[in-house]
Amino acid sequence: MKPITRLSKTYLTVILMIVVAATSCKKLIQIPTNPTNKLSKDRIFADSANIVAAVAGVYGNFGVTQSNLGFGNGAITIYTGLASDELIVGSETYTAPAFFENTILPDNSIVASMWSDAYKNIYQINICLDGVAKTTAISDKLKRQLIGELKTDRAFYYYFMANIWGGVPIITSTDYKVTQSTPRATLTDVFNFVLTDLKDAQQLLTAAYPSSGRKRPNLYVAEALLSKVYLYLGQYQNAIDAASTVISSPLYRLETLDRVFLSESSEAIWQLPANGANQETPEGASFIPFDATYQPNFVMSPQLLGAFESNDPRLTQWTNANTIGTDTYYYPNKYKNTLPGQTPLEDYMILRLADIYLVRAEAFAELEKYTEAMADLNTVRDRAADRPDLTAASKTQALTLIAHERQVELFCEWGNRWIDLKRTKMIDAVLGPIKSSWVPTDSLFPIPNNERQANPYLNQNPGYR
Repeated sequence: MKPITRLSKTYLTVILMIVVAATSCKKLIQIPTNPTNKLSKDRIFADSANIVAAVAGVYGNFGVTQSNLGFGNGAITIYTGLASDELIVGSETYTAPAFFENTILPDNSIVASMWSDAYKNIYQINICLDGVAKTTAISDKLKRQLIGELKTDRAFYYYFMANIWGGVPIITSTDYKVTQSTPRATLTDVFNFVLTDLKDAQQLLTAAYPSSGRKRPNLYVAEALLSKVYLYLGQYQNAIDAASTVISSPLYRLETLDRVFLSESSEAIWQLPANGANQETPEGASFIPFDATYQPNFVMSPQLLGAFESNDPRLTQWTNANTIGTDTYYYPNKYKNTLPGQTPLEDYMILRLADIYLVRAEAFAELEKYTEAMADLNTVRDRAADRPDLTAASKTQALTLIAHERQVELFCEWGNRWIDLKRTKMIDAVLGPIKSSWVPTDSLFPIPNNERQANPYLNQNPGYR
């Protein structure tokens, strides 16, 4: 599989200089001022090849080829899956129980790592945005493209951070004096910031992907993410318009179930190359047991298994099971490969077309356009199998059918279930009866203790000490 870009030793050094500046700080906003790093930054953005290499480093920071789970490579899927009603604890009993039992403490190392991962990459994005905006080493056309994709990247991070922690600090500066005491923004302000970045990206990006494959954002990546944000905010016509822009593009089509997650899938809107040193995709490596005699690390919950209709082929094609003694353990199997280089090659899916069809379906239903809503739902449902079309005569009925379709189509992908339960205000009603320790404040993860110690302006989420 091809890497994101072929970097010479010089380019790797360039990225290392930026990453050192980002990772040398122990806390979110204690970015060190170092003349050497500043000089390196000046040199980076004075050369067009180095600029492209620095931006490529942003995608490297997603960590798709790394074995450890991080904010951009599986942690959101797995830990919100445990915190919601998708996964239960299997053989992984060290970090998983706190999420499944919703007893996460502010000193939880996974939560701290997710926060740190997100802000380290945001810091590098901000460095690149600042450097690209000021440079004269590249054409205006390339400058527009790079700024557009970087703003899409940053919006992507803040969208997920808002859904995990609520209001978080909005960091746009690379000056530690500015960022070291930045308080939490309101949730409304974070989503407004996400919208601003994505609307800027709309004006800057083109339909063409800027490099081979679909690993760097084009216009439709920004539009797809915009549709999800608009749906979250209840701006339903805007969600329909953004989703329709993507759906109407000839670049995308729904794939058969066995091809959805393959490299160069036509359903992929945004898909990062995987194939790390020890694994192919992080989620394939996390979900698939070592062999048929092993219990999976993470097991599909009875609620998720029970959501599938008996004639839904997604249950057989996107899940698998190991039977040990008298017990059968089902696990997600959307990704089939564990070791690198297995064929057919799989890439790590970030955004895909089926999600956007269901975004539009829900927005149509909210506007009481049930024929259009059910047409989009049935398009996704029929891709899985040619079954009788569903109809709806009321908003409640339509929204219930769409929520079910999202549950069985998008399970264990990027926290979609967790986000859907939160934005539809169903999270307490769904999780309360099945989790004895559930309280409403569990819908937010705690702000890590070490970040609050570094920044006294970071107040804690309700329910945590």
